[in-house]
Amino acid sequence: MSWTAPRPRCSMTGRSEIEQTEDAILGGRVRLRQPGRGYRVAIDPVLLAAAVAAAPEERILDAGTGTGAAALCLARRCAGVRIVGLERDPVLLALARDNTRANGLEDRVSILGGDLLEPCREAPFDRVMTNPPFDLRGCATAPAQASAAAAHQGEADAGAWVAACLARLRPRGWLTLIHRPDVLPALLGALAGRAGDVVLFPLWPSADAPAARRVIVTARKGARGPARLSRGLVLHGPDGRYTEAAEAVLRHAAPLEP
Repeated sequence: MSWTAPRPRCSMTGRSEIEQTEDAILGGRVRLRQPGRGYRVAIDPVLLAAAVAAAPEERILDAGTGTGAAALCLARRCAGVRIVGLERDPVLLALARDNTRANGLEDRVSILGGDLLEPCREAPFDRVMTNPPFDLRGCATAPAQASAAAAHQGEADAGAWVAACLARLRPRGWLTLIHRPDVLPALLGALAGRAGDVVLFPLWPSADAPAARRVIVTARKGARGPARLSRGLVLHGPDGRYTEAAEAVLRHAAPLEP
């Protein structure tokens, strides 16, 4: 399947013209159409999908799938899995469905419209992965740009988001999420008493960075094992380029090892 360089497109949604770009991620393995402004995919969904240790025939929910990036990356990396992407924003929902078709993955990826906080007849799932709203209520200030706010700002707080994800898991199923370190207290508080065997996987901008900018959290529903802090992944070398380990994940679809 060939792929051209990113180029702007325009799509009509109701009376609004939405500028879009066509991009490639995961070393060109995934084609992605996304809004030209506002919410745009970076490396977070690629890293999230790489952290999900899915086995063939497992059913995975991608909660808040956006344009479908994480779901499509996981489908490319793990043959045989079945993924349901859930998205409530109509523009992102339409793009996620288009992207699923463009990548030829309709047989393994289904995109559903709906709110995570409402009942889901597709549950339970073996695993849930999620890149939650960037600014969960009560954790930070909403983005100033309205289009970005629509994608990033959720009506749920961290506790409600985590609880909704856990409710869609089968007993002993796994939750994997990615977020900022400053939201960790709220996220871990929401997991307390509900899930254990927690692994915190920091993503370091560089080897000498004073702090991680993202953390991947993995937890098992109903487990009681202690939490563990992983060494994590260093993203950039001294020259500013991705490290060899980061390249393996972002370009060559390697899994993240906790």
